[in-house]
Amino acid sequence: MGVSLSTGRYLAPASFAFNFAAQQYGLWSSPNMQDIHDQNLSFYSPQPYFVGGFFFPQQIFQLVWLYKLWALNPSNPAQKKDLDMIVKYVPWYVLGNACIGTWAFFWNSNQLAIADIFVTINTTSQMFYIFTQLEPMNTNNWNNILTHVVSKTFAGIGVLDLLHNTSAAFYKGQPPSTLLKAATGLGFAGLASMSDWIFGGCLVYDLIGLSVGQLSYDKSWSALLGAFAVGTAGIVGARNYLKPPYITRRNEYMMAEQDEVDDRV
Repeated sequence: MGVSLSTGRYLAPASFAFNFAAQQYGLWSSPNMQDIHDQNLSFYSPQPYFVGGFFFPQQIFQLVWLYKLWALNPSNPAQKKDLDMIVKYVPWYVLGNACIGTWAFFWNSNQLAIADIFVTINTTSQMFYIFTQLEPMNTNNWNNILTHVVSKTFAGIGVLDLLHNTSAAFYKGQPPSTLLKAATGLGFAGLASMSDWIFGGCLVYDLIGLSVGQLSYDKSWSALLGAFAVGTAGIVGARNYLKPPYITRRNEYMMAEQDEVDDRV
């Protein structure tokens, strides 16, 4: 799955605009997103403001990333390497925006089972990308870091979207079983053990949002989710301290820029 630079430069912003417009529809239509949320509470219903609090900074990072898609020069060897990484993610980014934008219409029409199809596609595809397709993060290159932030935050909030929508669609009003509690703890611990601080931080944020959201309905489950958040943070911290999943290639980028200078001379 790939696109050319010229196609990506138009397709990615168009998908962003579609998703952003769909989310505004979801917020301001009647019933709105929170109305549907309140009508379909379940054991994975988060505090709604946590989702909104994530959405705004995520959009800022995406806008900067889209600017880089247009601004970087493919004729510059160092910039071309960064641009290639950005363009590689474009199809997955477009798929994610298309899925979440479409999800908003089915969510607001209370067709949660159909909406669940779109969050499932989004979350599984974004996680597949960050765990199998995304190259290691170079801490000396901001363009590289930016692509990691955009892709991993997309996947991170996708985990919360999938848990929320699935529970609301198929387990409305049900309490969490012992098996589900165990699976939640093990699932987040397993993901945390493979995560850097970006995606791992999103997992912790997801659990906090779930814990706060459950506080009014099931205090013991809320407390356990809070404990899972602390445990997940510990695993992410230990994993990144003991085996940092990053690379530093400052010299490679400096050499590429020097080669360009030599070519001009």
